[in-house]
Amino acid sequence: MRSFIRHPSDIPIEYQADNNNRNMRQERLSNVSAGGLSFSSTREMSPGTMLTVRISTVAPGFEGRAQVVWCRPEGGGFVVGVTFTESDDLFRVRMVEQLCHIEQYKAQVLADEGRVLDGEEAAEEWIDKYAHGFPELGD
Repeated sequence: MRSFIRHPSDIPIEYQADNNNRNMRQERLSNVSAGGLSFSSTREMSPGTMLTVRISTVAPGFEGRAQVVWCRPEGGGFVVGVTFTESDDLFRVRMVEQLCHIEQYKAQVLADEGRVLDGEEAAEEWIDKYAHGFPELGD
């Protein structure tokens, strides 16, 4: 039984493994929950691998430490599940909430206007229209 509700997403994510001195790699979120997130990857990763994770399409941008919990083959690549290791709970909940609003916005735009937005387009539009009214941490 899951401890957290998962929310689907296709928002861009960047990550870099501690054992890799190369630049950040960009992939797409698969889903997100208060316990962590999963994302598509062209590379297999071993459980226990430590990552720096960055999501710049949320306001404010998110960067934190995560640990690979699982990695499963899917299609021609992999889906990687991570849990946050150092990010405080309030920020994680805020990120999840904001991503849920963005996903809801995507569905609303499709229903109302017939436009199909990808995660990045929806995030940019939602931030422009609604992020100013989103409560700050500690509010």
